[in-house]
Amino acid sequence: MNDECALARDDAPAPETRGCLFALSQPPLMLFLGIIGFLLLLGAVHDLYIL
Repeated sequence: MNDECALARDDAPAPETRGCLFALSQPPLMLFLGIIGFLLLLGAVHDLYIL
């Protein structure tokens, strides 16, 4: 294996310690999940009350 391109352990960036809820604090993800949730709710209401 080519060791010239490999990072030494001293040069490797430290892993960031972010919580598992960090992704949910991102606005684009929450917007996407909100739209998907709304579409699921709309489909459920349609099935229950209109069909």
